[in-house]
Amino acid sequence: MRRLLEGAGLRRLVAMIVKEMWAVLRDPQSRLVLFVPPLMQLFIFTYATTLDVKNVDIGILDRSSGAHSVELVQRIAGSPNFRHIKRLATPAELKSAIDNQKVIAALVIDEDFDRQLARGRSATIGLVLDGRRSNAAQIVTGYITNIAGTMGAELAPPQLRGAAGGSVVTNWYNPALDYIWFTLPSLVAIITSVAGLAVTSQSVARERELGTFDQLMVSPLRVHEILIGKMVPPFIIGMINGSVYLVVAPLVFGVPFTGSLLLFFLSLGMYLLALIGLGMLISAASQTQQQAFLGVFLVTTPLILLSGYASPIDNMPDWLQTITYLDPARYFLTIVQGLFLKAMPAAAVFHQLWPLALIACVTLSASAWLFRARME
Repeated sequence: MRRLLEGAGLRRLVAMIVKEMWAVLRDPQSRLVLFVPPLMQLFIFTYATTLDVKNVDIGILDRSSGAHSVELVQRIAGSPNFRHIKRLATPAELKSAIDNQKVIAALVIDEDFDRQLARGRSATIGLVLDGRRSNAAQIVTGYITNIAGTMGAELAPPQLRGAAGGSVVTNWYNPALDYIWFTLPSLVAIITSVAGLAVTSQSVARERELGTFDQLMVSPLRVHEILIGKMVPPFIIGMINGSVYLVVAPLVFGVPFTGSLLLFFLSLGMYLLALIGLGMLISAASQTQQQAFLGVFLVTTPLILLSGYASPIDNMPDWLQTITYLDPARYFLTIVQGLFLKAMPAAAVFHQLWPLALIACVTLSASAWLFRARME
């Protein structure tokens, strides 16, 4: 008798899963929306979300016009980070160029620049920056400082070159400092979050809007069977998308995956469970699909901003850093970056995985309680 009940329960569960998969995938447009846009977002956002500053215009106010100043200007013009060099004749033109955002920075070379270098003395240059674009201006400062410092080291007397010494910089995990290596693993977490929440949040709300929720209530399906049936499709879709990202990253973008595949899929599965719990909580609380969509929008924005993707968590106020511990994306972001770039060991992965598992348990339990309450 017990085996018969278990067999009947398994058949009901399989039927529920098939029904939900069919509801999600039966429409050709829905199939495209589930798989094509996330892949397109990965391609677009990988190049769009970068802190590298390129194709910017620089102003030059050269009052020296000597051989050394010309060489400095030529080196700046030859940098791939700068697009155009705008010659400025007066300080008034410099001010106008900055005010009207024609240039992001203006280099000022004093009249005695070449004379000082010809006498073997140090010379200084001025740099006026557009503070309205503070992050880009700071990066441009680094570019120009590097160019000027390299030229100054070459012009220094031989005895000073030896005395000055030097340093060798080694960048671990990202030797070329390619920003795509940092961006793409992070986007795996972010795009998976958006897609996972969007699919899950519509499940119960869609049943209510179509009028089929009452049929579920009078069916022989138990509450846990309905919940599992609704959670399996978004979990499978999320795993498929994550697998595609894992293949695209090294083959298309050249971002290496140095960690364990087992740990990656284990972490991805736990992260999807946490997202599914949030999505089901939103769906169970919503009466219509529009309400579910707005609920996902309400959750997704802080989920991304508090994950450490847009800005480091250490830069946030202390009270906000405490709130980030409730964000599942914070932990998965650390895991996926570590597995892609530095072969994060299992101990470090599990250190981030257990809070993720705890969040998944809480969200799934809360969504099950709310769903049961709504059914009753």
